[in-house]
Amino acid sequence: MKYQARKKAMLLLADGTIFYGKSVGDKDGTAFGEVCFNTGMTGYQEIFTDPSYFGQLMVTTNAHIGNYGTNVDEVESESVKIAGLICKNFSYEYSRPIADAGLEEFLDGNGLFAISDVDTRALVAYIRDHGAMNAVISTEVEKLAELKKQLAEVPSMQGLELASKVSTKEPYHFGNENATYRIAALDIGIKKNILRNLGQRDAYIKVFPYNASFEEMAAWNPDGYFISNGPGDPEPLTEAIATAKKMMKSDKPVFGICLGHQVIALANGISTYKMHNGHRGINHPIMNLVTGKGEITSQNHGFAINRKETEAHPDLEITHVHLNDKTVAGIQVKDRNIFSVQYHPEASPGPHDAEYLFDQFFEMVKSVEPVSVP
Repeated sequence: MKYQARKKAMLLLADGTIFYGKSVGDKDGTAFGEVCFNTGMTGYQEIFTDPSYFGQLMVTTNAHIGNYGTNVDEVESESVKIAGLICKNFSYEYSRPIADAGLEEFLDGNGLFAISDVDTRALVAYIRDHGAMNAVISTEVEKLAELKKQLAEVPSMQGLELASKVSTKEPYHFGNENATYRIAALDIGIKKNILRNLGQRDAYIKVFPYNASFEEMAAWNPDGYFISNGPGDPEPLTEAIATAKKMMKSDKPVFGICLGHQVIALANGISTYKMHNGHRGINHPIMNLVTGKGEITSQNHGFAINRKETEAHPDLEITHVHLNDKTVAGIQVKDRNIFSVQYHPEASPGPHDAEYLFDQFFEMVKSVEPVSVP
């Protein structure tokens, strides 16, 4: 079988720590990126294709990866976005009836290098203690000195603008053109399931590139604005921040998710910071401070907004808080139809506790007279 020909491989962290494993299949390869981990037990295909993970080496904490194969309908973008995969047990065989390919075939088709047989429990414990950092996975285990030199040249995620790497190059439409409402979405790494959730609520969406101006978006006469999730540090997104400022001065509702949440915060003068590990998984507990209800949520972010600055801001209200570390998970502009959350109400993968946020957005949209379609 394929796995009998696997080659010795290693994971080299930026601080010099090494974990050994084996290649998935009989392939040689090397991949660089920031190492991070996701605690979800399912949804690996959605995670691997999520644009928010662009440039990251993904450690999956579930013991088995690939056992249910892949399905062409279960992707969040047109290609794999992670830089590489690190896992414990890689399943070459799959048993799900609706799967149309195995995970190895899916990864090969996307040119992704993966290693298995890594002690992921020890690795995740190490990352939790020492923080997310750059790393390299490779079968070139004899070229340690050369790999260390190359790794030292990989830029830090802090200060790194990545939205331009995953955003659409040209505007495009999604949904039913005869829908009641029109939503202009700023794509800084948008997931397909976000578009599905918007479209399912009687909306026609026009998706704009990351550097689109407010004037370009407003010319389409939307009923509301949406700012998407995405990868990298939010602070270098000066064009998106400028566009968000103008969105907020319009009389239209504005909704932001994840990176979009951070962009809205920055547009209000709130700073952001790189987290020690970030939040990546599908079981993160959130408290809705408005309703007093808890939510189990899907999360994927390595940056957060400054809580003290948000609390002191006269025009902002904190609406959601992460219960593990008390980071800000949601904000609302007071007396305005503008809000954002740090997590993923569209899930995919994950629970649907927070889908109501899309309904909340459209209640705001409905409060504004719909524009006439030219």
